Amino acid sequence: MTRTILYGSPLSLYTGRARSYLIKAGIDYHEQIQNSEHYLRNVLPKAGNRQGIPTLETEEGEVIRDGAAIIDHYEAIGGHTFSPVTPKQRIVTRLFDVIGCEGLLRPAMHYRWNFDAENLDFLTYHFNTMAPRTEDAAEKAERLMNNMRNAAMAFGAVPDTFELVESLYMELLASLNEHFSNYPYLLGNRPCIGDFGMIAPLYAHLGRDPKPLSLMQAHAIRLFRWVERMNRPEPDIGEFGNHQESYLPGDEIPASLTAVMRQIAVDFVPETIAAAKCINEWLSQQEDLAPGSTAERGVGFGSFELRGSTINALAQPYRFYLLQRVQDEFEALNSDEQTDVTSMLTDAGMQQMLTTKLDRRIGRQNNLEVWL
Repeated sequence: MTRTILYGSPLSLYTGRARSYLIKAGIDYHEQIQNSEHYLRNVLPKAGNRQGIPTLETEEGEVIRDGAAIIDHYEAIGGHTFSPVTPKQRIVTRLFDVIGCEGLLRPAMHYRWNFDAENLDFLTYHFNTMAPRTEDAAEKAERLMNNMRNAAMAFGAVPDTFELVESLYMELLASLNEHFSNYPYLLGNRPCIGDFGMIAPLYAHLGRDPKPLSLMQAHAIRLFRWVERMNRPEPDIGEFGNHQESYLPGDEIPASLTAVMRQIAVDFVPETIAAAKCINEWLSQQEDLAPGSTAERGVGFGSFELRGSTINALAQPYRFYLLQRVQDEFEALNSDEQTDVTSMLTDAGMQQMLTTKLDRRIGRQNNLEVWL
């Protein structure tokens, strides 16, 4: 019997986003590591020959690369059941999708790669399982691990910033733990697109690797329960008094969630502004960048100051591919709704995310993000 296959890994940040959605949506799927002959010969070419995971192969043989596209596919089929419809909640769920997939990469990479005493054996095992079954598999796994260590530095996790990264993350743990003390999901009793974005770093890296897992279990028990909840098919909200599976009524954004956004904005906003400046400068120099050209993962480094430290982080166009969704949702609102949303985001320190844009839009063609 042919089944939907999710190509990914328990270790993969972005696989965690797609997997959680498939679980909550009740999609019958089978997960495999992307090292089979079938994947290399039949799936990878349809995925634009980009090795990134997750990639989905449907029962009909359709291939969908990237968690956002996988979720889009099933949201369209299922009637957008995890997409709130009220103005503020529509914007917030999209914003948290960006935050989870792009805004927490620095702590995710830091806590994975800079604590070898706690993490190395765990990571070595998993990277060895992902390597093709060849005689030099161990060497390939080690090279891949070293590449990922370098990526951690590219996201701004270097010795001079370790203390800052850790202090910001502990503040985030506290604010998320406070929110999940009163609500099982970001917007009430039902997961939304933003929950799936946030589970990406908070499961595969920060809620599973030994070092950050120990921190979450010690300092943010209720956040850890959310991580568990996001990987179970049932609502798993028994400890809460209200068991109705719905979003908060009246387009409510809880004060505790505003507090989370305010804390995240401390570095997410200046990093996004710096990345936009870097990418726009790069775009201005690309005279031959034709429509349909692949938008690569990084095109330079954005630099910004934060609490007395300078952070240099890879400027990734993909962040703005996701941020476009927030801005497009905002543009679709009427003037009164836009006023309410702007007020909410201003209170959360996130209002600049409505106007921070690239000079060219990004779309998707043949399973790749491309410049339009």
